[in-house]
Amino acid sequence: MRSVGRDQAVFALVDCNNFYASCEKLFRPDLRNTPVVVLSNNDGCVVARSKEAKALGIKMGVPVHHIKTEIRRYGIQVFSSNYTLYGDMSRRVMTTLEAMAPRVDVYSIDEAFLDLTGIDRVVSFEDFGREVRNTVHQNVGLPVCVGIAPTRTLAKLANYAAKKYPATGGVVDLTDPARQRRLMARVPVEEVWGVGRKLSARLQAMGIVTALQLADTHLATLRKQFSVVLERTARELNGVPCVPWEDVPAPKKQIMCSRSFGQPLQKLSDLEEAVAHFATRATEKLRGGQQYAGELMVFIRTNAFKATAPQYSRSGSVKLIQPTQDSRVIVQQALNLLRPMYREGFDYAKAGVMLGEMVEEAGVQEDLFQAAAGQAPDNGRSERLMAVMD
Repeated sequence: MRSVGRDQAVFALVDCNNFYASCEKLFRPDLRNTPVVVLSNNDGCVVARSKEAKALGIKMGVPVHHIKTEIRRYGIQVFSSNYTLYGDMSRRVMTTLEAMAPRVDVYSIDEAFLDLTGIDRVVSFEDFGREVRNTVHQNVGLPVCVGIAPTRTLAKLANYAAKKYPATGGVVDLTDPARQRRLMARVPVEEVWGVGRKLSARLQAMGIVTALQLADTHLATLRKQFSVVLERTARELNGVPCVPWEDVPAPKKQIMCSRSFGQPLQKLSDLEEAVAHFATRATEKLRGGQQYAGELMVFIRTNAFKATAPQYSRSGSVKLIQPTQDSRVIVQQALNLLRPMYREGFDYAKAGVMLGEMVEEAGVQEDLFQAAAGQAPDNGRSERLMAVMD
């Protein structure tokens, strides 16, 4: 039974499965069923996990030195990040998708929205989704899941279901309203696109714990108590497209600023100057993309290729109480992370700052009840000052 009109928009979200880990496995067929993790730029934290590693309970972002026992016990294979490889594999995937759909919006390195409007006149949505999966696997060698729905937010949910439930075969067609409601009743509200950790806590406090409950909440209530962004999300959950193609951004998931030093640094004051500079540059990039960061990571390390020299490497991270784009907050928090990591007697060859848990400017929610020294400046004054700095 048709659930969408002839000219009604239909979107597919194609998302690579465990992208970084899948890229590494592609060139190591002997690791097909082996747990694999990929580490951050400084080899400090886990940034990607294969399905086997996830099954072992390895958490995203965990410092690698915390899972040394599991690595030995389960034979987990550990890889350093290879962003050149990942970028090349991403281009291959996107080129394949662009040959299959009239319009493609690349949303991130491992996912893209496809315009499927009217395609069901010649092939069913589910069959087309399976064709996408098979073609990407044949051309590139990577596994993908496909979620299909009349809005992007529902397509995201469909993709979530395609990954979570193996019986779907990696493809979920969510164009039927009855099926949409059945799935939303099973999906936690925090899995809805654009609903972050803090926002989901506020929704749950109101008794909104599933995607369906969010969809059924009065729109005026959402707009008044939260924002027009959440109201738009609820509309999309009800099958009303609210994001035109040209409005879909490709937001960064992380911003990294780092470099190797021309001469090794030994003094804490020199490292502080370098880290403060990296933090400032990262925050400038953040504001340039009209984004806010909810997490900050700092790393320092010696030259691993200088085997005769004493070796030292440390990283630390902090979740910010409220997402920010204020250079003062980011710099202060970066220095707070750096100082306990520093050890005398080492030649430091590299340092860096990474911002994560990015949210769009319009999606930042004010928090009237949580504040911390150095993390919660007055937003109005902060934005005006940052505008002057930029």
